[in-house]
Amino acid sequence: MIDLGRLRALHAVASYGTVLAAADALHCTPSAVSQQLGKLERETGATLVEKAGRGLRLTEAGRVLADHAERVLATVDEAEAALAAHRDTVVGRLTVAAFATACRSLLPYALHRLATDHPHLTTGLVEVNPHEGLETLRRGHVDLAVLDDWPEVSLRYPPGVAHEEIGRDVADLVVPSGHRLASEPSVRLSRLRDETWIAAKAGDICHEWLLRVLPGVRPGFHVGEFETQLTLVAAGLGIAMVPRLARPALPQGVTAVPVRPEPTRRIVLAWRSASGTRPALTAARAVLRQAWDRQAA
Repeated sequence: MIDLGRLRALHAVASYGTVLAAADALHCTPSAVSQQLGKLERETGATLVEKAGRGLRLTEAGRVLADHAERVLATVDEAEAALAAHRDTVVGRLTVAAFATACRSLLPYALHRLATDHPHLTTGLVEVNPHEGLETLRRGHVDLAVLDDWPEVSLRYPPGVAHEEIGRDVADLVVPSGHRLASEPSVRLSRLRDETWIAAKAGDICHEWLLRVLPGVRPGFHVGEFETQLTLVAAGLGIAMVPRLARPALPQGVTAVPVRPEPTRRIVLAWRSASGTRPALTAARAVLRQAWDRQAA
């Protein structure tokens, strides 16, 4: 009989490509992953991995078993969720993947409520961009993902992943207080292409959004944190588009100007459909909706 823990190790190596990355995802040591793979080879009587430089790669037999492992582990998730729902007890471990702004504005309240209301539940948090969040969720390495989804970019939800919108976050143009646009009641996006832009880093969904709504724009600054973007704007170095969720207060020297048409992103919760009935997941979704309502208020 094939051990589920060893199947998880094989699935992680197939998903992440290296033993080291698989060990990080499984919260164990690389040697533990290698041992699990060795035992799995002895159980199955097949060579599942082979050396490739300093790493390992799956053999054809390994790929066949890894494909089956993904389906088996999804079925186990579904069974565990059904059993937990039958017990109606919020226990176990729940790991959330979330984009940076949600980590700061929504997760502190939500995780505190879960810890207070459900002391037998252990929680974890991973900060990722929405594309990584969906992939990590699909692979089964987190239980819930909090995503920002701009309609102009539009995330693609893989089969087996359910999602719900909990709110919409508007972005405003932020400019130095002495900028020519600072006194405008609103401004059209089309007027902004030739400005000096302070934007998110390449690969970030907010960066993708800016390039799509202003084709041809070339940001002069690429900064991951919105707080840093605001600091650079306050120094008079350029302008930025900053969602309201990311700026509960504006620093001195910065003015927010509404934009037409109004840039809006959806705040979305996503989870694997197989685990949708798990009480811990239901509780986490409920407190995240509460966190959004508090923040929006």
